[in-house]
Amino acid sequence: MTKDKILVIEDEKKIARIITMELEYEGYEVHAVHTGEKGLEKVLEGGWSLVLLDVMLPELSGLEVLRRIRNASVHVPVILLTARDSIPDKVAGLDLGANDYMTKPFQIEELLARIRASLRVSKMQWKQEQEKILQVDDLKVFVKSYSVKRADIEIELTPREFELLLYLMENKNIVLSREQILNHVWGYDFMADTNVVDVYIRYLRKKIDYQFNTQLIQTIRGVGYVIKDPSI
Repeated sequence: MTKDKILVIEDEKKIARIITMELEYEGYEVHAVHTGEKGLEKVLEGGWSLVLLDVMLPELSGLEVLRRIRNASVHVPVILLTARDSIPDKVAGLDLGANDYMTKPFQIEELLARIRASLRVSKMQWKQEQEKILQVDDLKVFVKSYSVKRADIEIELTPREFELLLYLMENKNIVLSREQILNHVWGYDFMADTNVVDVYIRYLRKKIDYQFNTQLIQTIRGVGYVIKDPSI
């Protein structure tokens, strides 16, 4: 199993050494650097699972390093290491795209827990991007594998039902007219009454709505249909 690679950017060498030893003991592959310039250079080389970034650094501040990382569209998780009284740094860091922050001095157990949490979220997001999963509430559409689950129950759909559900999911919380649905799912050249949309909506509801507590597909009278996220 490949080890997660963590980059530690910390100018206090004693702290960097302690963090490195603890992380290596936990099974991570760790590399430490002690300046903002070197840290930025290493991040942009790529291949990191997570970055621990001190705010107070020589050459380039941690916030400037973070700004340049995000401007370069590098989405590696970043946990900021900040001083206890640096609320503005924490706010600025989160606004710049930090995933979390730790206040010095900190307990190594809490740092390890936050690292594990950030890595879990990052891996889940990466998996969703790779598989292209669309989700509303507990309904998931796996675009590449052409499959659907609700509450972790596999739901079998016909190709037309899948295309209809996919179109609704891609436009969640947006009301779609019968004509829009007909044109997109059946094609502009399909000669049929828009009643076919109503028929297939009924088919979909039987499979993904009726046996569950929350009804996701809603009818907007006189307009069309929408799949609504109940959390919004």
